[in-house]
Amino acid sequence: PPPPPPPPPPPPPFFFHAQDAIRDAQESRGLGDVYKRQDSNLTHLNEKGDMFIVDISEKISTPREALAEGYIDLSVEAFDNVKDGNIKKGDLFAAARFAAINASKKTSELIPLCHLLSLSNIRIDIDLCNQKRAIKITALCKTNAQTGVEMEALTAVSIGLLTIYDMLKAIDPFLTINSIRLLEKKGGKKGILRRETN
Repeated sequence: PPPPPPPPPPPPPFFFHAQDAIRDAQESRGLGDVYKRQDSNLTHLNEKGDMFIVDISEKISTPREALAEGYIDLSVEAFDNVKDGNIKKGDLFAAARFAAINASKKTSELIPLCHLLSLSNIRIDIDLCNQKRAIKITALCKTNAQTGVEMEALTAVSIGLLTIYDMLKAIDPFLTINSIRLLEKKGGKKGILRRETN
């Protein structure tokens, strides 16, 4: 009998280039030229337009700090429950503080192009703002490294606020998280940068 036919060749490997998908989406919205003009200013893009993590091996480690803040606006019912300590899931502020600290240490796992940093200090402050009827989280992160620590501070604030939302959503699922922003960064070539406030 004739030999059996050879098995079909395996399918070619599938490679997903995230930057190609972004470029296609930009061009489909008529933003192709805008995208091309931005390429030279984006440090996470190489000459081919592919995303990559920035090489910081030649940079000198220096003390770095970043301060960030954010708010979650509360309904009257949610605000009164927080003020009275009437939260069924437990200690709201302790949970948010723990989540914020943990998130700042895991920033490189959540944000794919962030470098893994060893943090020397993380300070999380949580305030109940009576006038705004909101909760404010402030995060200060410090390190001695070759790159800045602002992403860690912003991640801490974001996850801390999401933890508050999770603990209060049974009272009001339409709470609003807003104004997550960097207030100050220190270290590196640019020295001290502070957000201008009105």
